[in-house]
Amino acid sequence: MADTQTLTPREAYEMLLAGNRRFVAGSPEHPNQDAARRTETLPAQNPFAVIFGCSDSRLAAEIIFDRGLGDLFVVRTAGHVAGPEVLGSIEYGVSVLGAPLVVVLGHDACGAVAATRTAVEDGAAAGGYVRDVIERVTPSVLAARAAGHTEDGDFIAEHIRHTVDLLLDRSRVLAQAVEGGQAAVVGLSYRLADGTAHLVTARGVEVSQEAAV
Repeated sequence: MADTQTLTPREAYEMLLAGNRRFVAGSPEHPNQDAARRTETLPAQNPFAVIFGCSDSRLAAEIIFDRGLGDLFVVRTAGHVAGPEVLGSIEYGVSVLGAPLVVVLGHDACGAVAATRTAVEDGAAAGGYVRDVIERVTPSVLAARAAGHTEDGDFIAEHIRHTVDLLLDRSRVLAQAVEGGQAAVVGLSYRLADGTAHLVTARGVEVSQEAAV
C-alpha cells in the first residue's frame, strides 16, 4: 500500500485528477479493486485524499476518479453541507489517517442549490430536515446573488468556495495542517455531461485550471 505520508498535497491532487482523466476518456484502470487489495487494506486504511462531496447518486468518488479500496476517505451530504460530524470526519481523515488532500466536490444541476435558490427567490419553505440543508446553502446563494450572478455554474462555484472557506474557518486542525504544508484543500466542480472535474479554488497548493481538466 502506498504511504500517504510520502505524498505532497500536489502529488495527491495530480493522482486524483489523473484518475478523472482516465474516467473521462473511457479507459479506467480500476486500481486497487481486487482481492489482494482487500487483504492489503485489512490491517489499516491509508487514503491519499479526503473527498467531501454531495450525496447525489451520480457523484460516486471512487468511480469518477478511478480509484479503489483504501484510496479515498469519502464524506457525503446533500449539497455538501457541513456540520460538526462532517468536520470531525474530515479532521479524522487528515490528522489521524494522514491524508494530504481534502477535496470539496460539487457538481452542476445540484438539487440542494436549486432548491435553495427557489426558497430565496420565491420564499418557498421546505419541510423536515431538508429545511436545514437549505438554510446551510443559503449564504452561498445570497453571496452569488449579491455578486450579480444568474448562471447555475456561478452559483455552484460560489457554494464550493464557501464550503472550502467554512472548513478552514471552523476547523483549526485543518487550518493548521494547511498552514504547515501537510495538507491542502481544493474545490472541484464536476460536470455530469462529460464527467470532468474542474478546479474552482485551492488553498495550500498551487495548481492550474488546466491541470484539472
